[in-house]
Amino acid sequence: MTKQTFLKGAAILIIAGFITRILGFINKIVVARIMGAEGVGLYMMAVPTLLLVITLTQLGLPVAISKLVAEADAEGDRTRIKRILIVSMTITGLLSIIFTTLMVLFAPIVSATFLTDGRAFYPLIAISPIVPIVALSSVIRGYFQGLQNMKPTAYSQVIEQLVRITFVAALTSMFLPYGIEYAAAGAMASVVLGELASLVFMVTMFKRRKTFRIRKQFVNHVKEGKRTFNDLMTIALPTTGSRLIGSLSFFFEPIVVAQSLAVAGVATVMATTQYGELAGYVIPMLLLPTFITYSLSVSLVPAISEAAIVKNYQMIHHRLGQALRFALLSGGGAVVILYVFAIPIMELVYNAPTVASYLKIMAPFSLMLYLQGPLQATLQALNLAKAAMINSMIGAIVKTAAIFILASRPELGIMGAALAIVIGFILVTLLHFATLVKTISFTIHIRDFIKIIVAMFVSGFVGTAVWNSLSSDYPLLWQTLISILFTTIVYCILVLAMKLVYANELKRLPFFRKWFS
Repeated sequence: MTKQTFLKGAAILIIAGFITRILGFINKIVVARIMGAEGVGLYMMAVPTLLLVITLTQLGLPVAISKLVAEADAEGDRTRIKRILIVSMTITGLLSIIFTTLMVLFAPIVSATFLTDGRAFYPLIAISPIVPIVALSSVIRGYFQGLQNMKPTAYSQVIEQLVRITFVAALTSMFLPYGIEYAAAGAMASVVLGELASLVFMVTMFKRRKTFRIRKQFVNHVKEGKRTFNDLMTIALPTTGSRLIGSLSFFFEPIVVAQSLAVAGVATVMATTQYGELAGYVIPMLLLPTFITYSLSVSLVPAISEAAIVKNYQMIHHRLGQALRFALLSGGGAVVILYVFAIPIMELVYNAPTVASYLKIMAPFSLMLYLQGPLQATLQALNLAKAAMINSMIGAIVKTAAIFILASRPELGIMGAALAIVIGFILVTLLHFATLVKTISFTIHIRDFIKIIVAMFVSGFVGTAVWNSLSSDYPLLWQTLISILFTTIVYCILVLAMKLVYANELKRLPFFRKWFS
């Protein structure tokens, strides 16, 4: 079984994440162009319910599996690895049956009563088959990640997006004549097909790479799996607590936004449209760099778990420092581009330049969001998942309260919801950082942080100057691409000149190794 270093594993996931984000954006553009903001609003109203159900089904097991498999593999205990998988599959299998059934039964109540738009029933029903699919594939991903083999996870992500994008245009167009709600259901069906293709690939890879037979003595392993179950739950329950809080917060978000906008005097259809613009257009733009921070987080859990077992705190500080620096570097470049070119980007991608005002307000503060993933992964790897859960709970409560207070004000409306979301993720990131400072005396390198801020300001200034110097005779697409290209080049030059990326780190990456040999 191929095992990768922390940086190499992260690099593989980053490359796959970049490809899937590009494909995902193409998918979102197609959906937005076909269904419009109202259709995207219906689509996004169903997503929080789906994420809530998946969180309850997974029960935080992927992180627990990754951590325990990494420990068992270090000890060469294949029997324990097999038992971890069998117990995990049994748990997720039973939970997926229960929650899929509940999702289908309660879809009419959730859509009509809580989401205030009965049409959301159709995408809710269309997405329900995905729950057992994601549950099983997450167990297999946790197994591979625990062995620090990130390639199966990377390939499955790309396959999922390719299949989804293949079907989304056909299904949404096919069902659109029957109504916008049926088109949203068609978009959800393409998600199910993509996840199914990803699962088939993961199962195939698992059968090829495993060194034991799952079905052999399956029942005995379940009966004797009490200790394994307890080990899994010790890690999984606090982890799922954090995710459950996030999912519950996301679930209530469209409900609170809709009710708040109603208080502010906004009609139901307009509220759905405005929420579609915020959640379907702006938030995905802000989340674009998180494929890098997610990749770093996935690689951090087994890497820091190994260091924690031998009490190598210097290595923990080193790896977390690396992850945060790369998160800041990638996030900093994204913030500059999203802030400076917000209007042309939103016009080119969604044909909605007026929505750029939300993006310009939220982009500068999203730099804190990009640090959240590595910080939370480190807390989980250090058995501080309970602290992470409490931090997430505080952030969710503050965010939800802020949405109601700000969005219900007529002069703010949906902009109040945008500000509340920003307040929420800034607070959680600061709480995570404070927990690590208290526990392992971790400190961030202020000098590197200042260097990144300088690189952001200088590259943003250059980007603005290039944009203003280009003639308006240029097509908007070329004007935007040329300006972004110059901005990116200047940012990268400054990053290298200020030694924010080290040569010994580049040596460990697949594509740079030969240049530094």
